Amino acid sequence: MASPGSAPAGAAGGAGTATGPTVSVVICVYTEDRWEDILAAVASVREQSRPALETLVVVDHNPALLRRLAKQFGDDGCAGDGVRVLANAGPRGLSAGRNTGIAASSGEIIAFLDDDAVAERDWLRHFAEAYADPRVMAVGGRTRPVWESRRRPDWFPEEFDWAVGCTYRGLPPGKVRVRNVLGGNASFRRSAFELAGGFASGIGRDGDRLPLGCEETELCIRLTRAVPGAVLLLDDRSVIHHRVPAARERFGYVWTRSYAEGLSKALVARSVGAGKGLASERRYTTRVLPAGVARGLRDALLGRPGGAARAGVILAGLTAATGGYAVGTLRARRGGGRFAVAAAQEPAGLRPAEEAGS
Repeated sequence: MASPGSAPAGAAGGAGTATGPTVSVVICVYTEDRWEDILAAVASVREQSRPALETLVVVDHNPALLRRLAKQFGDDGCAGDGVRVLANAGPRGLSAGRNTGIAASSGEIIAFLDDDAVAERDWLRHFAEAYADPRVMAVGGRTRPVWESRRRPDWFPEEFDWAVGCTYRGLPPGKVRVRNVLGGNASFRRSAFELAGGFASGIGRDGDRLPLGCEETELCIRLTRAVPGAVLLLDDRSVIHHRVPAARERFGYVWTRSYAEGLSKALVARSVGAGKGLASERRYTTRVLPAGVARGLRDALLGRPGGAARAGVILAGLTAATGGYAVGTLRARRGGGRFAVAAAQEPAGLRPAEEAGS
């Protein structure tokens, strides 16, 4: 297992000098609709108190966006301030985009930031500090929602914040060991990918197609199998703020996302076994969700807005996820729903931005 070394700060534009492991940041993007979000995400990395070695912006099969970003950050795909623009060298989807970033990166630690999120100033500093322990192979952080409507909908339960890519009620606070980190706000030691392989394609996000997640769960379980004694942490001091568009502030989105989560969990359980694949989910469904329903009903009795609706959404979301899991399990038994694990350290097919966009 690689031990953290000492290195000067990279050229990414942060303040001061960093000691400890070097950190590359990967931001995967796919649509020009998020142009301002992408620029804000990159700017938040530049403003870190603990500078990144480099920021890699990986474009998922969108030549127009690739050209626009290359022009923004340097036509050669590598701006002088440490921002590099790359084309996804694998199949369409978030997993292959992340693997492209891993293969092209140079840091001892690789951090991932969603393209519609901004990191707080000490985000990378808290990540890097955790890797002083050589057993630590991954560290995740806390993701807070930024509602486009400027406030959480009364009916939206905190237990379902995972549906909009955020930290949900039920995760432990502080700095604690976890089964898996959440990929939009996470970091991994480079040796994790060398030992366990990259993100699995065919299970993660691909635009608006289903299934829509769980690739981080599958990778983390695979990692702890490959590295007995590996420590995976959640440090809620590493905070990012994730934008939630109005289209996701609707019950229909939560229901669809819950169904997709069930499909994805079925794939993970088939790959790693239900014992590992559903260990955290059992606690969530038997303790966290019932407590959420009780809280909603209590709020309703006290006349607080949205209490009954929150309880109903929790029950409906659980029903949708259970249905998705059943469908996914049936598909898997019939030979469908397969996915492949990439060797993330093989950068074959990477091309400069201007070539990939031609």
